[in-house]
Amino acid sequence: MQDTQDQGTREQGGYAPDAVETAAQRFWNATRAFEVTEDASKPKFYCLSMLPYPSGALHMGHVRNYTIGDVISRFQRQQGKNVLQPMGWDAFGLPAENAAIKNNTAPAKWTYKNIEHMRDQLKRMGFAYDWTREVTTCRPEYYQWEQQMFTRLMKKGLVYRKNSVVNWDPVDQTVLANEQVIDGRGWRSGALVEKREIPQWFLKITAYAQELLDGLDTLPGWPDAVKTMQRNWLGRSEGLEIQFDVDGEAEPLTVFTTRPDTLMGVSYVAVAAEHPIATRAAVGNPGLTAFIESCKAGGVSEAELETQEKRGYYTGVDATHPLTGEKVPVWVANFVLMGYGTGAVMAVPGHDQRDWEFAQKYSLPIKMVVVDRGVVDAVAELRRDLATEGGDTLQNALEGGSSDAYQSSAAVETIKTFESNIQTAGAYTEYGTLINSGPFDGLGFKAAFDAISLALIAAGRGERRVNWRIRDWGVSRQRYWGCPIPVIYCPQCDAVPVPEDQLPVVLPEDVAFSGVQSPIKADPEWRKTTCPSCGGPAERETDTFDTFMESSWYYARYTSPGATAQVDERANYWTPVDQYIGGIEHAILHLLYFRFYHKLMRDEGLVNSDEPATNLLCQGMVIAETYFRKEANGSLTWFNPADVDVQRDERARIVGAVLRSDGQPVEIGGIEKMAKSKNNGVDPQSMVDKYGADTVRLFSMFAAPPDQSLEWNEAGVEGMARFLRRLWRDVSAHADGAAAAQGENPAADGARKALRRQLHETIQKVTDDIGRRQSFNTAIAALMELLNALAKFDDASAQGAALRQEAFTAVVQLINPFTPHIAHALWQVLGHGETLVEDAGWPVVDPTALVRDSLTYAVQVNGKLRATIEVPASASKEDAEAMARAEPTVARMLEGQTVRKVIVVPGKIVNIVAG
Repeated sequence: MQDTQDQGTREQGGYAPDAVETAAQRFWNATRAFEVTEDASKPKFYCLSMLPYPSGALHMGHVRNYTIGDVISRFQRQQGKNVLQPMGWDAFGLPAENAAIKNNTAPAKWTYKNIEHMRDQLKRMGFAYDWTREVTTCRPEYYQWEQQMFTRLMKKGLVYRKNSVVNWDPVDQTVLANEQVIDGRGWRSGALVEKREIPQWFLKITAYAQELLDGLDTLPGWPDAVKTMQRNWLGRSEGLEIQFDVDGEAEPLTVFTTRPDTLMGVSYVAVAAEHPIATRAAVGNPGLTAFIESCKAGGVSEAELETQEKRGYYTGVDATHPLTGEKVPVWVANFVLMGYGTGAVMAVPGHDQRDWEFAQKYSLPIKMVVVDRGVVDAVAELRRDLATEGGDTLQNALEGGSSDAYQSSAAVETIKTFESNIQTAGAYTEYGTLINSGPFDGLGFKAAFDAISLALIAAGRGERRVNWRIRDWGVSRQRYWGCPIPVIYCPQCDAVPVPEDQLPVVLPEDVAFSGVQSPIKADPEWRKTTCPSCGGPAERETDTFDTFMESSWYYARYTSPGATAQVDERANYWTPVDQYIGGIEHAILHLLYFRFYHKLMRDEGLVNSDEPATNLLCQGMVIAETYFRKEANGSLTWFNPADVDVQRDERARIVGAVLRSDGQPVEIGGIEKMAKSKNNGVDPQSMVDKYGADTVRLFSMFAAPPDQSLEWNEAGVEGMARFLRRLWRDVSAHADGAAAAQGENPAADGARKALRRQLHETIQKVTDDIGRRQSFNTAIAALMELLNALAKFDDASAQGAALRQEAFTAVVQLINPFTPHIAHALWQVLGHGETLVEDAGWPVVDPTALVRDSLTYAVQVNGKLRATIEVPASASKEDAEAMARAEPTVARMLEGQTVRKVIVVPGKIVNIVAG
């Protein structure tokens, strides 16, 4: 039946993408072509693209990401490997709640409808997924296993609950993510956001911080940029914990610093508004009380803390410097958060820009205690001057003594200038040499670090510590559409994990959802339960998991469909993932949690590897032109590129544009990432309907290397469509006239030999481009060049037909990872019946075909190319030089010249230097 379909298509005279793609997909489905099981006789290859959120429609970013994965998967299968490529849905999360509010429907109904539509779109693209392994993270049969893991981690002490500062919307009565706070207001209600302390659940990712850091060195297949971002996010730092006694406080105030060399420059300490010292100091102090209340407004992200105005209030109490005994004031500052570090910092305005800004605002002292080497040299010069003159001490001189040496020394001006800059221009934050630091004067950073550490330890006021920037993973979300956290609250027993035989705790899906309060918080019957410890009345936790929980282990569940545990022994066959693919925007949070959760599963005995993925490819963005008009009220209206006609100059640059509907000009906004906000997205479905899935796939792989941005260009898409039509036409024409030549060996001379050499050079290049370099655009370009050469090959003999058969067979195999539908059809056209291209393997390079009888040399005279010559492959350097000199153009240029030097690079170039 398949052969009949293809023959009918050919007889109609052209390439019909819809018919070709429908037939191929029907065959794949009927033969269950991409379903896999564990097979110890083959090397395995697990290729995985990050699972999508079921927003309702694929965008071009999806198409690019998943095409990359499909190219790699099909290529590896053609290498004879047992390839797993699954797909699923990251189905929980806030967007479903927002859509439910907008469309007056339940999040579950909206989500499942979108999944059905997007699954059909993915199938239309021809991706070689094993759909029997599909996961949907909002299904109880999926999330019950992360609930089980959570309860086990509770018992191991890797889970805890504590109060944490969050963004609270007082109107919607909900916690907001940092990105939902816009100019200090809730994104939906517009209410001023408050900082509020509420109990949250945390996973102890910090217990694995060192392993997560060290593990990056075992991942040579991950991009350096991703590893650098993770190292920075982990933020390992060595420093000192220092204790300051505080007036009226029984316990000392502890701070952590990586710059103990600046300790003698401390002029105040700052604590968070939620710090116990601040709370106690506010009693009877209405001004401080009001300030603490004001600190509750605004977001809690690090980015916001860095950019917001620095504000503070003096507590009225002082701390004691641990080495000098001097009193320093204790301030409450809005840039210190209780959830970061100890909730307190020692402030050194001379050497920290944030502290400097605060000190300037509140007229606090700014002491310089670290200077660069040049200033140290200036001080040394001043000391020599003073010693020679027998004048005042250095300290008196620096304080303005009348010594002639002080007045005359140019070095003093250096010191004065440096001090002046510190006071007026900003903090000096570099490492340097200590001054104004008593017994530590003259020490560099490392020596000062060691000496001050010893002094503090001896005084019982400090201790060396390794600190981390990363904080424990807060997994609580005060939202409905998420996995219920499996905890029961009992008045007698406190927080108790739900017993494993009572899992899953199922989220009700048929609910009314207004967006103001979670349905499970509002439903007393859902909350009501019995304590598994004492049997008394209790209530369920109504918070749900951060959706990063589901996406941190989905890759492992793919390996074990139907398992009666989180994973089974099949996980150790497939993991780690051999190739993971996704955007670099996930470099930190998802990929860090992904690595962390794998280690948790390892330590539970579920997997035996240390890392979840061996290789990572971060694809670039899909970008497109933007067009807009500025309205009378100053707002911008954005128009989709599909609705705009453009004018181009002779270099194809856009120089003007008009809206097709009214013929009036629009402004050109430049090239940006495809986004709804700029209305510059291109609907993949419309492109597939117009050109076919193979054309869209081919363009997305040809237009740019996979790790770089791809600029959408429909003219380029049309070019790919022309290429596929030509491929179809050429292979069909060959098949219709080549039956008599089947089985003949290609000839080994003349044009046939040259074409066969190009064929096997192309096989060699495409193999390397896909397999090692992942340079898909150059692989496609090489195939285009080979097709051009085949078009020019006019040998009508049986040997010529046999060579064309060999070449077209290889072309179909080589292009299959990119355009599998047309490859499937042409494979049958070439006489291979109803079989999978993947199962035929990959073309093998014939080394004898690569042997050249002659080599092409470029001939340069004084560095400029003047000719090319063909030289026998066996020729010596001397022979190549002689042939280059004899070439007519070169010979004319050398007339009357003295050849001073000749450089011969075998097989490449002859460079003649003459004058």
